[in-house]
Amino acid sequence: MDRPNILLIMSDQHRGDCFGFEGRRVSTPHLDLLASQGARFSACITPNVVCMPARSAVLTGMLPMTNGVHDNGIDLDEALADKGFAGSLSKAGYDTRFIGKAHFSSNHSYGNKPTGRCENIPSSHLFADDWQGPYMGFENVELMQLGHNYWLPEKSPGGLHYERWYHADGQGDLKDKLYKQALAPLTNAAQTHNSALPTAWHNSTWVGDRAVSYLREQGRAQRSAPQNTQAPKPFCAWVSMADPHHPFDAPAPWCWMHRPEDVDLPAHRSRDLERRPWWHRAALENTPGGTPETRKVREEYSRMPLQTDAQLRDITANYYGMISLVDHQVGRILAALEEEGLAENTLVVFTSDHGELLGDHGLMLKGPMHYEGLLRVGLLMRGPGVAAGQKINTPVSTIDLAATFGDYASTRITSAIHSTSLRPLLENCQATPRDHAYNEWRLGPSRCGVALDLRTVRTQTAKLTVELGSGAGEMYDLNDDPYECINRFEDPNHRGLRDELMQRLMSRPNDIRTPSLEPVGPA
Repeated sequence: MDRPNILLIMSDQHRGDCFGFEGRRVSTPHLDLLASQGARFSACITPNVVCMPARSAVLTGMLPMTNGVHDNGIDLDEALADKGFAGSLSKAGYDTRFIGKAHFSSNHSYGNKPTGRCENIPSSHLFADDWQGPYMGFENVELMQLGHNYWLPEKSPGGLHYERWYHADGQGDLKDKLYKQALAPLTNAAQTHNSALPTAWHNSTWVGDRAVSYLREQGRAQRSAPQNTQAPKPFCAWVSMADPHHPFDAPAPWCWMHRPEDVDLPAHRSRDLERRPWWHRAALENTPGGTPETRKVREEYSRMPLQTDAQLRDITANYYGMISLVDHQVGRILAALEEEGLAENTLVVFTSDHGELLGDHGLMLKGPMHYEGLLRVGLLMRGPGVAAGQKINTPVSTIDLAATFGDYASTRITSAIHSTSLRPLLENCQATPRDHAYNEWRLGPSRCGVALDLRTVRTQTAKLTVELGSGAGEMYDLNDDPYECINRFEDPNHRGLRDELMQRLMSRPNDIRTPSLEPVGPA
């Protein structure tokens, strides 16, 4: 085939430094191998640090304030999504499939009012067991609704493909009980336990199973094509696992793979809010907005009190176990690709939607603090024309994947107006210089009790974040201050760097969507 297959594998809330090849004490042998077989981007950031905006930007190649999904709780415009890479490649003759956690539409909605979207919990019963799309440009989908077991899998007639599979054998209540059972060693770390749910029933395993099945199907189809009159049809699949997103609940034996005493802790893990812009303290201490129900979720689930070093070790060991389970599924998927004879002509990409603070500056989970642990994500690519062993330090973003896929597929992605193909960098061609990557997040008070309008620009060596409403900001020299301890925003000795980064930040195209899309659910 003259156009390669495209396989995008995504994890959720996976830090850009949490790979074995990055030097962390986490076991990722399959991802380490993938990195060695192709290229890894060491300065890749997410276009937004929460799920829905990040994923919508990847699909469309369009910044969050332009595609309209600038925070969680805002549904992606389906007509716009159809112009993203999946819809464009479907029209260009690709077989397109989404497997796993999509999160292009809000799971929860205000007043439990049905939105009509498949991912919406009050609406999912409208979709029959045999429904498999189309959805957001993908011809076929096999979806999980949430994947984070703060909310256990919905029972039929609710839920989606994973949830209905989970309950189909009549053992759903037993599985829920096993999931909640904490195995030794017990911990008092927040949102953390070693789960007794057997790995065979875990959603990461289900995603791996469905991806392997799909690749077997594609292998058969492409092998049989020479016997037919038509050329083999390439595929584009997005395989999306819901881990290592909190709660930290790795199942046995993965929960025991990393000993707490062996994991690495952040070099700087104290909250020094007096040295940070005003919104850091406000986001941690203000009362979240919204209804009493959504406020409870934000306070219990989206925030975490300061953890001791012992608690942080327990969390990190469990988080590493979740990553290793994801890595295991990646190994299974790549083995199936090889066994089916598809590897040579497949562009394989691994990345995440956003990172995880994991104790940096005494913070956990995610929030409006754009430290490297949250902002930077891994980006690994292997495929035709991609030389092995490359480490590319150019600042890029996962928003660039849409244009990259279009480039390899010789197909224009209509919506990808902010996306730049990574192919010239991958193939060592003469590429237009890229000096920064961009992130934006407009959030209302329901998440952390304060409305913010954040813009971030990151170069290879520095980073600037500005809150547009107040003009306050933070700036870090990543060469001299890799742990982001010294905010140089008001430092007169760094005024030149601030002016330079501000020019880059303000170079964003003037194409913000107006009027804004209204949220249908809590952020």
